[in-house]
Amino acid sequence: MGKTLAYKILEDHLVSGELRQGEEITIKIDQTLTQDSTGTMVYLQLEAIDPGKVDTDISVAYIDHNTLQTGFENADDHAFIKSVAGRHNILFSKPGGGICHQLHLENYGKPGATLLGSDSHTPTGGGLGMIAIGAGGLDVAVAMAKGTYSLNVPKVIGINLTGKLKPWASAKDVILYVLKELSVKGGVGKIAEYFGPGVAALSVTDRATITNMGAELGATTSVFPSDENTQKYLESQSRGGDFLALSADDDAVYDEILNVDLSALAPLAAMPHSPDNVKAVSEIGEIVVNQVAIGSCTNSSYTDLMKAAAILKGRRVHPDVSLVISPGSAKILSKMAANGALQSLIDAGARIIENACGPCIGMGQSPQSGAVSLRTFNRNFKGRSGTQDADVYLVSPETAAISAVTGVLTDGMAKSESLGIGLPVIEDETFEPNTNFVIFPPEGGEGDVVMGPNIKPFPRGEALAGKVSGEIVLVAGDNITTDDIMPSDSRLLPYRSNIPHLSNYCFEKIDPEFAKRAKAAKSGVIIGGDNYGQGSSREHAALVPLYLGIRFVVAKSFARIHRSNLINSGIIPLTFENLSDYDKLSLGQNLAIEDAISQLENEIIEIKDEDSGEIYRTINALSDLEKQMIRAGGKINMLRSEN
Repeated sequence: MGKTLAYKILEDHLVSGELRQGEEITIKIDQTLTQDSTGTMVYLQLEAIDPGKVDTDISVAYIDHNTLQTGFENADDHAFIKSVAGRHNILFSKPGGGICHQLHLENYGKPGATLLGSDSHTPTGGGLGMIAIGAGGLDVAVAMAKGTYSLNVPKVIGINLTGKLKPWASAKDVILYVLKELSVKGGVGKIAEYFGPGVAALSVTDRATITNMGAELGATTSVFPSDENTQKYLESQSRGGDFLALSADDDAVYDEILNVDLSALAPLAAMPHSPDNVKAVSEIGEIVVNQVAIGSCTNSSYTDLMKAAAILKGRRVHPDVSLVISPGSAKILSKMAANGALQSLIDAGARIIENACGPCIGMGQSPQSGAVSLRTFNRNFKGRSGTQDADVYLVSPETAAISAVTGVLTDGMAKSESLGIGLPVIEDETFEPNTNFVIFPPEGGEGDVVMGPNIKPFPRGEALAGKVSGEIVLVAGDNITTDDIMPSDSRLLPYRSNIPHLSNYCFEKIDPEFAKRAKAAKSGVIIGGDNYGQGSSREHAALVPLYLGIRFVVAKSFARIHRSNLINSGIIPLTFENLSDYDKLSLGQNLAIEDAISQLENEIIEIKDEDSGEIYRTINALSDLEKQMIRAGGKINMLRSEN
């Protein structure tokens, strides 16, 4: 029986355990990345571990999220990250250099390597044939310190690509179609592996768009083969020596297969408020558009922006549309400035904003009240744009650009000819290395840590007691996101290093009284629905509840990264054995896990309603390593006890 590409790479990096589905394994991590929104906490944790030099081939600290400096807080965080990076042999990518995933693709990603990042869209690297996994910040700190990462062996979904995309259909439409077919929880516990004759028709940046939004499937990661297109891309970035041909065996066996005919795809859009709420643009119709945003780690490549520039050249952005464009890297922006494409965008009426995440994370460019915003981003959760009542649609750069001209959502495949708007083939370019935005660590790693007044210590869990109890302080619905748990926008992002301040805003979009209720209870329990904790990798969605006294969470199911972050923080994640029990629980009930230390060894953990005496049976899916963390009160405590 042949091997999948994913299993080949995992096997090549196996440190311990057996490569069998569901088994816990530890793999070697070659590379890590962080960004500044999660990075300050990562480096506080790295300092707590104090490993000296990091044990990876390369680790990079990117500044791309909190670049809007309206006060000292963001700049202080950047200075802190820079100082810690210098001490531990970590590269520091300055603000303005670009978006972490685009930069890592350009400069450091390698076929066959493993990458762990404190950002859920780290799987972008799968476009180069990497096993690139998004994780919580503490997992990344440990990977830097020890060079390893532990996970349960996922299943592998084979996505068989045939045919070739027609003009005006794009890689964004491929992943939107996959999301439509599989849903935002269809990849949980799985790796999405792309194969088939259609792969050859997709460039590396096309593939990176697809693997990037594999995060929205809930997948552990996504991966493409490394082939002639991979070699061509690496050579264009002056990195041809990093090429390695990789593919699955011809007789590889997948756990399930999704067939996608690229030639049958038309422009698609994810409608409000979920990336899997997908329809054809032609089916949605020509709705009036107020804002268009092109960029993000999903669609800010040179090819993406050159297509937008070609569509807009000699035309005018519709008077009622605000068009903002955020290039993925300084190299891309420089090339477009040199070849005249930037002039085309500016002359058309586009606003060029910094090479950063920007509006994707709610860091500026929030649309007007009740607006329709077309975005080439990866998430359209309610309120993520910074405007609670805006309707955000996820589309391709081609659809975004033509719609910016017409002022309505426009199907370029159907309308471009009548509008006289062509879509030229974008010629390949060669990019010279540019390290002007990179600070390399000094010899010897000397230097003091710079810590501003906004940076506060992170909370630590307590060792597991014989009885764990708490009041139900929230009953949440399905598909609760980490944006719902810990909002992330220009108002709160500067406080990512200040957990006490953030605690006042926990769950504010779901229940404005949550923080007050949790503080009053002192010891709390959260009840969650299906796919609890989907979305970003931000561990603040676990650290803030920990600070507020949350002891355990019982849900119908958990998103992978958030579940890991809860465990890392010492919060117990449990799932209902009988889903109907969810309907029996309400605010104010007092729940307890009696004999918690001994129950932790059981497959079923019983939770007692201390008011009525009723017993609820929950599934304990903790691995042996995860149980150690819970006993210790979190991963940091466990690591300290081992030293």
